[in-house]
Amino acid sequence: MNFQRVQVADKRVINPTPTYLRNIVDRPRTRDGVVLQLMAAAFTLCLFGSQLNAQEAETDAAVEASETERPVLMTALKLLPDTAAGIVRIPNLTVLCDSWQKTTLSGITDDPAMKPLIEANFGSQGAVWEKLGDKVGLRPKEIYEIATGEVIAVWLPFENDNRRPSSVCVVADIRGKHAEAEKVLARVDQDLKADGATREDVTRGGETVRIYRPKTRPGQLKIEQVVVSLTDDRLIASDRDSVIFEVLDAIENDGRDDSLDKAPLLRTVWKQALSRSDIEQEGSQVEWFVKPLTMGRIIRDVAKVDRGNKVRILNLLENQGFDALQAAGGIVVVGQGKFDLLHRGYVHAPPVTDKPSRYRLAARMLQFPNTKLDEIPAWVPANTASVSRINWKIEEAFWAAETLVDEAFDNEIFRPSIEGIRDDEEGPQIDIENNVLPNLSEHLLLLTDNTLPATVNSERVLVAIEVRDAKAIGTAVRKAMEVEPDVFQVDTVPGVEIWQVKHGSGEDELDDEFFDDLGFEEEIDEQQAPILNTWAIAMVPAGKGSTKPHLVFSSHVDLLVDVAKRMQSGQGEKLADLDEVKDLLQMTRDMGADEVAFQRVVRLRQSLRAKYELQRQGELKNSDSVLASLVRRMFEDDEAESDEPIERLNVGKWPAFSEVEKYFRNAFGFVETTDSGWNLNGFLLK
Repeated sequence: MNFQRVQVADKRVINPTPTYLRNIVDRPRTRDGVVLQLMAAAFTLCLFGSQLNAQEAETDAAVEASETERPVLMTALKLLPDTAAGIVRIPNLTVLCDSWQKTTLSGITDDPAMKPLIEANFGSQGAVWEKLGDKVGLRPKEIYEIATGEVIAVWLPFENDNRRPSSVCVVADIRGKHAEAEKVLARVDQDLKADGATREDVTRGGETVRIYRPKTRPGQLKIEQVVVSLTDDRLIASDRDSVIFEVLDAIENDGRDDSLDKAPLLRTVWKQALSRSDIEQEGSQVEWFVKPLTMGRIIRDVAKVDRGNKVRILNLLENQGFDALQAAGGIVVVGQGKFDLLHRGYVHAPPVTDKPSRYRLAARMLQFPNTKLDEIPAWVPANTASVSRINWKIEEAFWAAETLVDEAFDNEIFRPSIEGIRDDEEGPQIDIENNVLPNLSEHLLLLTDNTLPATVNSERVLVAIEVRDAKAIGTAVRKAMEVEPDVFQVDTVPGVEIWQVKHGSGEDELDDEFFDDLGFEEEIDEQQAPILNTWAIAMVPAGKGSTKPHLVFSSHVDLLVDVAKRMQSGQGEKLADLDEVKDLLQMTRDMGADEVAFQRVVRLRQSLRAKYELQRQGELKNSDSVLASLVRRMFEDDEAESDEPIERLNVGKWPAFSEVEKYFRNAFGFVETTDSGWNLNGFLLK
């Protein structure tokens, strides 16, 4: 394995950066990475590290002098098993933190307005540190303090162990910081014992392994072991002793035969992600990899997400062909060129059939054809926060859902329900198969915005689907709304029928009878609130502002009215006319987006302003947005049953959004359908 030494300005010890992926791609330079959602821990390390650089200068200069000639250290990828369900790897923590200092986001740590918030949550006694790392006894700030090179975290499945079906392991290169690592382990030892844990020391491969068995209390996450081992070069931590033993055995044997380093799926995914661009500075990246269904089971078991549900969602998805999504992974590069973050990822999902749909059963809905990158339509308002254009074979996706619905309810209800909607004399009598689906195109747009001042009703979303036959779709919408008990017609746009639904304003007998007839009334939670309390729908014909008719759905009727007026009149300020948006589209083209299945533009300041203020007020969880409603539906039972309330970040010290909005720049992304999956691309500007 080849390595390359990198020097940076802050004079911390810099571990040689592994170029493992250069061997995969077989090219002069490579890049490594992680998906944006998994970047939080890495950026937390950088955030904390930016507070410590000034304090470390004298110590690090001395350490550097003694470490410049140290030998190359084997990557932890050779020490961990290829069964890993999820991986986050930082090839060189010091270089990553140095790159973080080149980003706009890093300015948050030096801003006087943000210091009280950072200290409250990320300071030495911050709330975040108290919650992160409990499972393996190490906190992210401690990893930053002692790591001088590679840091890797893996999630491992143990599906045959019903009590502990998963494990997590962290391996950090601590060369030059061994004394500091000893102090960290002393703190871990003190804290665990003070909390009632017992300790047993065993020897493996000449190294001491400390096995703690914590005392658990009702309502706490049950952790049966905290296991740590400190070698001359590495700190290894896990919640399972066998994982530590195997890592130590691999070190003694110069690696393992079934290592992550050799895992075919990981190599395939990272090769595809790396082949599309280079890194300006080796080590300024984070890598990520996940097996979706396996990792989903780990998250489910840890978070207790679908505890008690009669339908096991992940099993259902696997049965319905979504196991075709074999793996996903990628790279986020930090502080490169004009980007704060640059992500290249890949979803590996090779076809399992020789049909155009590529997949089996319900997974056939994963059909997203590429089309030429298009301009933002003129009817999109200038105050839009984000706009996404998606190509999707809607008709085929609808029918692909049949087997999924039937299996979920253990009954063939899908087709009879569609026929009932068509034939029931007391129903809408809509022929979905012949009059609706064939008249929907494969192109839809998703818009989001928010109104000020920020309230729980600020977040707005609108979906517009191009249609082929406006008359047929308009008739179907009218029939559906005429039998809806909670509907009102809004007469504000000439030539456009706009229907608003307000949940609970009418009688509910229709819904009750519908579910009773299907025979699964016991599955319905009568107390469960709808995802949206109010929404609106309209068939908007082509007009001066839009050459195509659209079926439009919105969470807020006023947004739908505004868009309908723009489609008809062609008037109003346009998002497409803003220079910042023109620049984003041009950069999208420059980054290789010629034919895309999905394209997205995000104006972060506009997108985050309401969420930020609601979080600052402690009201974000009560938002009426679609996302907040789904989160409440998933987790409200767990929070209600817990003996301890879920701790929130210290929002009382958050500054006003106007004081920090300068740090939030625009972003864009696109997805390309390939012969074997999807290329993912995302960019956040400096």
